[in-house]
Amino acid sequence: MDKRKRAIMAVGSVILILLVLFVVRLGNLYSTINTHSETWSRQIPKEKKDFTILMMGYGGAGHEGAYLTDTMMVFRVDFEKKTALMVSLPRDIWTEIPTESGDEFSRKINSVYQMGLFPKNYPDLKREYKSEQGAGDLVKKVIGDIVGFPVDYYLAIDFEGFKQAVDTLDGVEIAVARSFTDNLYPVDGKEEDLCGTSPDDLEKLDELFAVATESPELAFPCRYETLSFSSGEQHMDGATALKYVRSRHAPEDGGDFGRAHRQQLFLSAIKDKVLSVGFIPKVIPLINDLEGNVKTDIPIDLVNKFLKEAPKSDRYGVTQVVLTTDNYLRDAYSDDKQYILIPKSGEGIWTKLQKDLQNIIAGLSPTPSPKPLP
Repeated sequence: MDKRKRAIMAVGSVILILLVLFVVRLGNLYSTINTHSETWSRQIPKEKKDFTILMMGYGGAGHEGAYLTDTMMVFRVDFEKKTALMVSLPRDIWTEIPTESGDEFSRKINSVYQMGLFPKNYPDLKREYKSEQGAGDLVKKVIGDIVGFPVDYYLAIDFEGFKQAVDTLDGVEIAVARSFTDNLYPVDGKEEDLCGTSPDDLEKLDELFAVATESPELAFPCRYETLSFSSGEQHMDGATALKYVRSRHAPEDGGDFGRAHRQQLFLSAIKDKVLSVGFIPKVIPLINDLEGNVKTDIPIDLVNKFLKEAPKSDRYGVTQVVLTTDNYLRDAYSDDKQYILIPKSGEGIWTKLQKDLQNIIAGLSPTPSPKPLP
């Protein structure tokens, strides 16, 4: 399958998610997942032809860093030009956060959403961002500052909910692009496990914690499991699919960049399964699975607009950009020694990326040397 068709499938998956939200609207669940109090009365301007949605995925309850958004994709669609742009952003991008005092404060982009959800932990955060909708507004503002154009709406998905949804669909078929083995996949609930060492054996624990700084899997092996995926078509249940999209330590296909591509494949697989024959009886169970696992401020008007465009999705020209160290990013370390990613031009300087994205939107240039799709 060529790259353009893969990208169109990814766009179809986004439309699918909005379609599910539309179905949810028919019941009481839409009011549960929507974080904007005026959703029902809001109308999108008739003259507006393009919209930008930030899609985020996070681990959810029971996972370490439950509200860290380790999946972040900007989806911009122009209904008039029949074009779409998808920009994947790795979680370690370092970004400035707006504060009440005006003091400089920066964090990784994957932690921005949780700041608004838990404002007591960030007392200097600007007041307008200290709420559930404020959390969405904050991350939209921060991502907009990176890509250089406003982000209109957000869609936050708890991947735990997607695990349940996959099982409701009796699993999904995923075309694994390349084989990989991850020896450092964290086992849920084992984050603090001492792996048989007595908590009273302080001398032994000191030795293990020293080893864990460089090789945590050697110090506390019970905290990790080994994952292996072979290339080719594979049937995955919810738990397996979730591991597939979250794995990031495989030498062959690791890091945030490889994970971004796998998450695209996962969304496409969900889309294919939902549109397959026999899905209709599973609609209600699927919606029930997603309740409490999806948050959004997308208005009903825009959902309806996407529905009308869904049959025409194959007519859209799609460009996908994955930010990597091969194009716009470089490795760096923060003052407190965290590994971070910053623009090649320097911290906070996104001019090159923004110019290239504007050229793509205007139809003036091809995709600016992204990492190839698998």
